[in-house]
Amino acid sequence: MSHTSVNKGAPQTPHQDLHSEQGSLRGEHPGRSRNPVIKVADLAWLEFEKPDLDRAEVFARDFGFAIAARTEGELWLRGTFAGSPCMVIRKGRTSRFIGPAFRTAERADLDRLARATGSTVQDIDVPGGGQSVALLDPSGLPVRVVHCAEQLPELPEQQPLILNFGTDHRRRNATQRPPREPSRIQRLGHVVLETRAFARTLDWYLDTLGMIVSDFLFLDGQRGRGPTMAFVRCDQGSVAVDHHTLALHLGPGSGYVHSAYQVTDLDAIGAGGEYLAERGYQRSWGIGRHIQGSQLFDYWRDPDHFMLEHFADGDLFSCDLDPGWAPMSASGLAQWGPPVTRDFLGANPSPAKLREVMTALRGDNELDPARLLGLMKAMSS
Repeated sequence: MSHTSVNKGAPQTPHQDLHSEQGSLRGEHPGRSRNPVIKVADLAWLEFEKPDLDRAEVFARDFGFAIAARTEGELWLRGTFAGSPCMVIRKGRTSRFIGPAFRTAERADLDRLARATGSTVQDIDVPGGGQSVALLDPSGLPVRVVHCAEQLPELPEQQPLILNFGTDHRRRNATQRPPREPSRIQRLGHVVLETRAFARTLDWYLDTLGMIVSDFLFLDGQRGRGPTMAFVRCDQGSVAVDHHTLALHLGPGSGYVHSAYQVTDLDAIGAGGEYLAERGYQRSWGIGRHIQGSQLFDYWRDPDHFMLEHFADGDLFSCDLDPGWAPMSASGLAQWGPPVTRDFLGANPSPAKLREVMTALRGDNELDPARLLGLMKAMSS
């Protein structure tokens, strides 16, 4: 892959004028598998359990989801785009994240995956029907790979505002008054997971599901030990897709960090955020614009303390782009916006967090004292 620079006197790099100032060094992780079992097309939905489905539905509507189906024991949430639901919440004794479901483009991919992993293809109770293969990633997280029999039809959209730019005046004799209402969710964008077995878990998603890395982050002074975070996208060849569908990072915990849902534009984020604030929900961090992925973002906590993100205007990459490499730092999470919060970073001290760290340091995993100190330094830099 070749790139030209606008400044012929500047040193050339593999990522000149692209998404990262640095590419890989010789011998570093290539960010993709040579021969994956299948290539998933997208993230389908996320699966949760919660004891109070009525409370979950109130927040879901306030956050901007539509209801795809509701029974006494299940709540299926969706966006306005045609396709699969975004989330299923099943009634359970405690609030917990179960795992993600990824979508295949072809039904035959399920058979291929089942043969390669020694699993079986089973019917699933999703609106419209479908089938799935149930797996476990190296972190022990349940991962479902699905093919849906029918797509949900599209719903009415929240229309983007017509903007005036400099001398480009597209709106005349008209005012802008975005309504104070929920940001209408369009679709599920990505999920972020924490793992104590970062390298093994990353390779599993690349080798098994055919995903590819957009950007790696590494700890200051520890690049030689490999990355500690990866932003991973689906591989649809020349079709440009979200910069990341899955993000993985090394840490003392295991499982869900946050999930992100696309809305129309910045005004949808802002007006929807005001709507949430008026109803007493907790903003975790925002509004701002990320560096890796470039999304406009706004993070909120639901009543069960799960973090969810409204986003708009994210980067889209085809399979041709190689991974970027950058140092991990709290200040490197955003191009602009308020300072990153301790709540977003998960840095608020608690007995449970301390137990989590001690368990991780004693276990057979990739988190050792040097890595832990590096992560702590990154969160304060």
